[in-house]
Amino acid sequence: MYQFEATSVEGFVQQLAVSYLGHGYWFYVMGEVPEGKDVCRVDEKLIARYQIDRSKWARARRKRAGFANLHYLRFDRVFLLLATHGSHPFFLEEASAIRDARKTPIRFHGYSISYRGGHPHVRIEQEEYKRLKAYFLDLALRWSVERLEAEFSRLPFEPYAPVRRQLLAVLRSVNRERKRGGLPLVPNTCFRFIRRIYRPFEKV
Repeated sequence: MYQFEATSVEGFVQQLAVSYLGHGYWFYVMGEVPEGKDVCRVDEKLIARYQIDRSKWARARRKRAGFANLHYLRFDRVFLLLATHGSHPFFLEEASAIRDARKTPIRFHGYSISYRGGHPHVRIEQEEYKRLKAYFLDLALRWSVERLEAEFSRLPFEPYAPVRRQLLAVLRSVNRERKRGGLPLVPNTCFRFIRRIYRPFEKV
């Protein structure tokens, strides 16, 4: 049975980055099912239209023959159609909406997900990162170490390598302000450095 409905933001991001972008599904169309419309009907329609629910053996045969393969992924009402290189009606029917994840990152729940340097790249989306940095700098001189540690530890982002670098950059900025103010520094132990592995389609 073809699985496509992620049960968490984290599972969606993991499946997208590791399983799809990491295996050449770089071309995408992102959409949202309007309120009042049956998401299950939309799922069925798109999967049937592009014959997405193929076995891995059928996908391998199509790849060898020069045809594209597609995947479908949805969380809540947000969905992605993802395709590999090759020939497929998808590229004609969705031509105006197709983006390439190597050039245009996928923005989802504060994440920016792309394919760069030969591997998937998951980071905090730039505007979200700026907002986050401004928020913590505003608190840097007003909150205790303990309160700041707790606030950092509550951030919802999984620590993919680029995310870790961004969070550590925010922490360094906070600690520069605290050092100037003669306040104790916030240790980086407030962060989790190993990301959790999710079962994207498992009911929680």
